Order: sequence, then C-alpha cells, then structure tokens
Amino acid sequence: MPPTPAAPATGRAPDAGAERAAEVRVPYGPLLTFTTEVLRARGLPDGRAATAAEALCHGDLTGFTTHGLTNLARLYLPLLDSGRCDPRAEPETVTDTGAAVLLDAHRGLGLWAAAEAMDLAVARARTHGIGMVSVRGGTHFGCAGFHALRAVAHGMIGLATANCGHQRLVPPPGGAAPMLGTNPLALAAPAGDHPPFTLDMSTTVVPTGRIRAAARAGETIPPGWLADADGAPVTDPAAYDRGEAQLRWLGGDPEHGAHKGFGLGLLVEVLSALVSGSGVGPQPAAGKKPTARPDDDVGYFLLAVAPAALRSPDAFATAATGLFGALLDCPPHDPGDPVRYPGWHEQRRTRERTAHGVPLTPALHAELRAVADAAGLAFPAAVRCGGAV
Repeated sequence: MPPTPAAPATGRAPDAGAERAAEVRVPYGPLLTFTTEVLRARGLPDGRAATAAEALCHGDLTGFTTHGLTNLARLYLPLLDSGRCDPRAEPETVTDTGAAVLLDAHRGLGLWAAAEAMDLAVARARTHGIGMVSVRGGTHFGCAGFHALRAVAHGMIGLATANCGHQRLVPPPGGAAPMLGTNPLALAAPAGDHPPFTLDMSTTVVPTGRIRAAARAGETIPPGWLADADGAPVTDPAAYDRGEAQLRWLGGDPEHGAHKGFGLGLLVEVLSALVSGSGVGPQPAAGKKPTARPDDDVGYFLLAVAPAALRSPDAFATAATGLFGALLDCPPHDPGDPVRYPGWHEQRRTRERTAHGVPLTPALHAELRAVADAAGLAFPAAVRCGGAV
C-alpha cells in the first residue's frame, strides 16, 4: 500500500552492514512512549495514539524496518500535518451482517484503523466462527503482520491485506504502464508451542522502502528488484525515484513465475478495494500520469478465523505444534543454518530487542531526535551500541 509496503516473507532482510556497526540501541518501552506522545501531540486520542505507536514500533522490533519508525517523520507526520489524514476520524459502519462488516475509515490513520478493524473481526469470529471487516477510505496501515497477529493473540488465524489506493507502481507482466501498487498481505496463525506463523509480504519482489533505503545508503541492489522499460535489470536504486526503473512482481520474469506475484497483487486488489469500494489502481486512463495523492482512499481486508468454533482447541494446538515442529526439525543442508519458517526470526528479534533495546541507524536516531526537539519532547537515552540481531 503506500510508499513502503510490506517486507520479505522470510523476515531475514538484514539492515545495511555498514550502518549496523554504528547503530544506536534505544529501550523499547521509552521508545514506544515517545512515539505515542508524538502522535498525541498531532491530535490522536490517547488509546489510538498508543495503538498506532505500537504498530509503528512493530516494524523495528521484528526487523521490518521499512515499515517502522523510519516512516514517522517521512510519512505519518506529513500525512497528519497536511490534513490528508484526520487524527480525530471516527470509522462509520456502512453495512453490518453479523459476521461481515463494512467500515468507512474517513481518513483515519491506518496504523490504528486497521488494528481496530481486526479487533472487530475477532469479536465477530467469537460468535460466528469467522469475522470479516472490510474498510474503505483508509490511509497507510504499516506492517500488515501487526494487524494479522492481533487475531493470534486470541487463538485465531488472521489475514490482513491492503491495496495502495489509486497508486500505480508496477505494470502487469508484458505491460508498458504501471497498474497496481505493491499490495501487501499478511497471514498469521498460532503455531502451538512454537512462535506464531507470520507471513508478511509485498506482492512485488521487494517493497519500495527497501529500494529507497538502499538509495539513501548509496548501495547497489541485486539484479531482479528493478527493471527498465525494456525489462533489463537495474541495480541503481536511485533510478526508481528518477522514473527510470520499475518494481518487479514476485517471480521476476514470466519464465520464473511473475504471473504468480501479479496474481497475488490482483487478489489483494480484489479483497481490499473491490469488496470495500476503495480506490483502485487500474483505471481506464492508467497510462496517463497519476493524479495528486494517489495513495489516499486505501482499502483493507481483515479476516479472523476461530478454529475453536470448528474443533477442539487442544486438538488444534497439538496439530499446530506438530506441523511447525516438524518444519523446525527438518534436516538442514547446512547444520549452521537450521530450517525456520516465517515468524520464527521475527519473534526472536522481538524478544531480544525488547530486552536489550531497539537498534536504530545513526541517521534514523538523528531524525527521531529532531522530531523530539521540534515537539518539545525528551528522546530516550541510548542503552548501548552495536550487536544487533
């Protein structure tokens, strides 16, 4: 959705090595409080500011840094300050059938609007076994995985998707004009005695945030992330914002499955936009220059499934423990690199960073301190440097 949709499904994306050595660690609790206070100062009610801050810090806790605090000053504060996002918005119920609800977010901050929508889906799933909340009129909602995981906290399976409003960033395979956004999706499920399964991904090879982070760091990117108008690989990340390169779908080229990534992008567009009535990317004039602020009117699809409504909770937990335990026990090619599944690394990082501080690059640390100074707030003192997970 938005300028920096979701991170890789494996959760293995490392921060830039050069910056890692000099990173600053900040304690999680004070960092969360600081972020909450910044959002409260922009007019968000206390509870929603706290939820939004938790959603934003989730990216830095889990390693999905393209959707973390790097977006506070670059995306969310400008969104609020420009009036494109209403800090006091109240979602309106448009349709309510019991198990399914349609909401209009009325330009509310997606970080809390999507979270509240998933909470509503969970509440309906307790009654009906399944709960679906479709949302239109939203804004960037951050890490899709944060919203999906809210269902897991209640023993349920959560699915969260978002389109990119009217954004057109990626052409269809064989197409010359961009038609869709990076359209993230996340599915989270209890894994019994193991860390929750959390698939959080963009439907393109990488999200735009990975491209821009590489450009800011002065790094090249691997062939396959971007392509020029003729389909040739582009390794200069700055070419993307110069309009000289386009993102590629998961799979890369048709011979290696680009139609699958494109199909997943369309799946997200259907669930998030067609169901809710939000803005869609493809338009009759899609080949023309997009209108101003095309990433407004984002649609979400939040689904909660309650396995306990269908079978014994203990039987489900035992089966989940067996499924994910078998994956963890799979013999690896390299004994030093054991088999893991999406969500395992994220929980490990979350535990470590909650205990020992959230790593921030020097540039982001300075940026957040500037936000603190401008807001008249104290920024949390660093706990130590180096040693990130």
